[in-house]
Amino acid sequence: MFIDDDLIERDAVEQLALLNAKKVSAVELLKTHLARHEQTHAQLNAVVAVDLERALERAKSIDELRAKGESLGALAGLPMTVKDTFDVVGMPASSGLKPYRQRQALNANVVRAAKHAGAVIWGKTNVPVLAGDWQSFNSLYGATNNPWDQTRTCGGSSGGAAAALAARVTPLEIGSDIGGSLRVPASFCGVFSHKPTWGLVSQHGHVPPTPGSWSERDLNVVGPMARSARDLRFLLSVFVGGPLAARAEAADLKTAKIGLWLEEDTFPLDPQVRGVIEAFAAQLVEAGVEVTPINWPTHIPTLTAAYRTLLGAIIGEDMPEKTIRGLERLRPWAKWQMGRGAGPDSNAAQTLAYTATHREWMAADAVRNRLRHEIAETFDRFDAILAPITPVTAFPHDHRPFMRRSLTLSDGRRIPYGAMLNWISLATALHLPATAIPVGLGPDGLPVGAQLIGPLNGDGKTLALAQAIDENIRGFVAPPPLG
Repeated sequence: MFIDDDLIERDAVEQLALLNAKKVSAVELLKTHLARHEQTHAQLNAVVAVDLERALERAKSIDELRAKGESLGALAGLPMTVKDTFDVVGMPASSGLKPYRQRQALNANVVRAAKHAGAVIWGKTNVPVLAGDWQSFNSLYGATNNPWDQTRTCGGSSGGAAAALAARVTPLEIGSDIGGSLRVPASFCGVFSHKPTWGLVSQHGHVPPTPGSWSERDLNVVGPMARSARDLRFLLSVFVGGPLAARAEAADLKTAKIGLWLEEDTFPLDPQVRGVIEAFAAQLVEAGVEVTPINWPTHIPTLTAAYRTLLGAIIGEDMPEKTIRGLERLRPWAKWQMGRGAGPDSNAAQTLAYTATHREWMAADAVRNRLRHEIAETFDRFDAILAPITPVTAFPHDHRPFMRRSLTLSDGRRIPYGAMLNWISLATALHLPATAIPVGLGPDGLPVGAQLIGPLNGDGKTLALAQAIDENIRGFVAPPPLG
């Protein structure tokens, strides 16, 4: 029998191999992760809701079926937690709001797929209210801390998920991303995530939008989070079935071509983050990868303007009717302010985005489609684009109103909080796949992640590259023991 610490250090594929070989039972594996949760909860507050009775019953049932030699699903017996924006029977998505928790719910489509494959879902991980921040805190459950430094955020909105993974409380997670919510927490906590091509994975059962909605929202995607690249592929294959094999060969790094995108005048980047990614790019070159610096993969100011309109229109849908009506009355003022030079992070710009008309949305969508056509030429030259995810490493908790927040770079410069949208916008706005990978630690001792952005429907390509990097260059590194 494996000791507890040995079990939780392994990735999901290894844990499943032990289950299938009957070297550990589903009940034992579940209890091991529950013990880790109990050990870390006071410091992290990552898992905020549990259904232990149902999980233990399911684990026992799977053990009995395995003992009888019954055919089982790909995830049979693996304990998992799920981001608290997904409905689970017995644990409805609260999305940080008490009224949403007090209702009956069916399983979200991805949860149903994971359960059908035999996963034992025992808990929900923390999120910001309506998944609308790069920090994971709410009045219902409080704040989730970063396992690398508990005074700092774990990221958002899949922040509890990333913290739980890094702390080895769970081997797999299901997250979502509309403004970096899979990639930012992965970067801040040093784990892997995959933002799929838009539309590849069903969003039904994700909150927001309103519980029960069948809307497949523009920009938003549902994807896997894990401690290894191969685990990302494995879980994604459970969601989508035939289009993606559960296992595949890693990419050949000696034939890989990657465009390195670190230069963009309108996107500030902390020197320490740049330094870590540049050092990682040098490691890629040493491994035989052809790495070519690129200035910009498309016209970024045009992309940014379109993305903020597309995103703002979605955020506006979740705002109270009274708030939206008030913002609509401010549109003439906002247009006047923009004409006088107000920036993309200004109140005026946000007012226009939140109240975008259908005509304005259509114009932004047309820009998006044109840029996606233009960037296809870049992917004729490169397998993927390697780019930063965030302009900074994990920052200290800051729960003030958005407009009062800012980010401080290691050289002392201060930049707008909204700069967190910059580097993630390319893949999101253009519906492209992006795999987040850990690439090193900054001088501040905190993780730095980067994203491998691929062509439309090129999920298998970025996952294969990530797997090759994970297996040959660097992968998950556990944070120091919690104090």
